[in-house]
This record gives sequence, structure tokens and C-alpha cells, in this order.
Amino acid sequence: MDRHTQAYVYAAVAVLLWATVASAFKLTLRYLDVYQMLFYASAASTSLLFVILVAQGNIGLLKPSSLRQYVRSAGLGLISPAAYYIILFRAYSLLPAQEAQPLNMIWPLVIVLLSVPMLGQRIGKYTILAMLVSFFGTLVISTHGDLLGFSFTSVEGTLLALGSSFLWAFYWITNVKDERDEVAKLFLTFLFGLIFVTVAVALFSEFRVDDARGLLGAAYIGAFEMGVTFVVWSKALSTARTTANVSHLIYLDPILSLIFINLFVGETILVSTIIGSVFVIGGLLLRGLDRPEDTARLSANS
Repeated sequence: MDRHTQAYVYAAVAVLLWATVASAFKLTLRYLDVYQMLFYASAASTSLLFVILVAQGNIGLLKPSSLRQYVRSAGLGLISPAAYYIILFRAYSLLPAQEAQPLNMIWPLVIVLLSVPMLGQRIGKYTILAMLVSFFGTLVISTHGDLLGFSFTSVEGTLLALGSSFLWAFYWITNVKDERDEVAKLFLTFLFGLIFVTVAVALFSEFRVDDARGLLGAAYIGAFEMGVTFVVWSKALSTARTTANVSHLIYLDPILSLIFINLFVGETILVSTIIGSVFVIGGLLLRGLDRPEDTARLSANS
């Protein structure tokens, strides 16, 4: 198998795994609250990333060259996993998975929007059009197609799902400026994040598991939303001839997610969700018409 084919295999595996996590969120929330689920998921992902570092022989990379790098890791950990996943999981607790997942999916466009003040980039005409198209898609999903009635399943849940995409985009723009090894950087971020999450559980919840299925679900989320899938995706990007070759596969994620949500969670997928998702994905694709070299670079860090 040549490197190009390997890249597609790695990318396909990563996208397939990521497509299952929306279902895992909803199923696990049946047994754990938001804070408990994040705590056990973060513990699982942090442990797994440490094992990966040891297996790669890169444990020495954990020693930062300056205090500033520790501070950066702590700051990133406060954003994600702590704040980002608390907001995202709360959105999933308030909304059907078929609504929360595509609403959160607009983060690639938010990255472009935030890149203007944070990276000094310019927004092209196709990107502006892309944002309008995707925003229309989010309205269709959130209102179940009743645009004139403007009735939401949960206004709070909708705002949290959309807000999480802004937090995620801010995290990745900040993260892209950090040139440390990706796995080592991610481990330190999650280690600090676990500390913040532990404090959140102590303040707002409790350390308990009433059903083993909750613990298994959290471990699955930690492994495949936060941990090993990121490593597999990074491997796909580094193996591919160009990141653009495989990064477009990420647009299959919402489609596969809806299939899994229907199969595993039992939600009946609404026509409005499908139509709205088409607009969201269409907007993401339109963005690629502007400065494709920037799209490839940002995709490499997503």
C-alpha cells in the first residue's frame, strides 16, 4: 500500500470514528451528567495520550523549554477540554443529537472569521457567501424548517452549540501558533484541562458512577473524540501528498453522524435536519473557493 492510499485509509478511519461520537455523547448522557462525563472522558484521553507518547519514545518532549509553554498549555487546557466540552455537552443534553452536531460543525467558518483579528487574514467574497449559506442551514436545523415561526427546541441549547464552535475555533487558532510536537502538546493541554475539570466536578457535581455503561461511554469518548483519533488524523495529514487531498473527507462526518444517530440513538432524522446540513456543508465547501492554501493549512490543525 503506497503512502497516498495509506493517507486515505487513516483519514477514513478518523472520520468514521469521529462520526460516532455525537451518538456516544447522547447515549452516555443517559448515565452521567455533563461534568461527570467530561471528567472520565478527559481522564481516559489523558492516559491514552501518555501511553502513545511512551510508545513513540517521545516522553522527553514533555519537558517544556520555558515557563511560558506551561502557561500556554494551561490556558489551552482551560479552553479545551474544560470550557469547550462543558458547553458542548450541555448543548447535547438540551438538544437532539441531530441538531447539536451540525450546529457545532460550523467551526471551520468561525476559524476564518476569527483569523481576521487574530492572524491578520482577509475574508474573500466566497467566504462571506459561505457564512451566509451555512448560517441559513443552522436556522433550518434549529427551527425544524419553520423559519417564519422561529421556534427552537431549546434556545439555550442552540446558542451553546453555536457558541462551542467559536470556542473551538479560538482554541485551534491559538494552538496553531504552538510549534511543539502535536501529541506532547495535546497531552499537556489535557493534563491541565483534567485539573480544571476535576475542580468543576467538585463544585457542580460529584464523583460517582451509577451505571457501568456511563463509564464505558465516557472512555469511548475520551479515546475516539479526544485521543487516538486525533493522532490518526494527524498521521493522515502527514502521509498525504497535500493536506487538501484528505481534509475534504471531514465533510462526510455530518452525514455519517446522522446515520449513526438514527441507528444507535433512535432519533428520527427530520427532513429539515438533512436540508439544513446540506446548506452547512455547502457553505463549508464554498469557503474553499477562497485562498485554498489557507484552507489546507487550517485543515492541518483541525
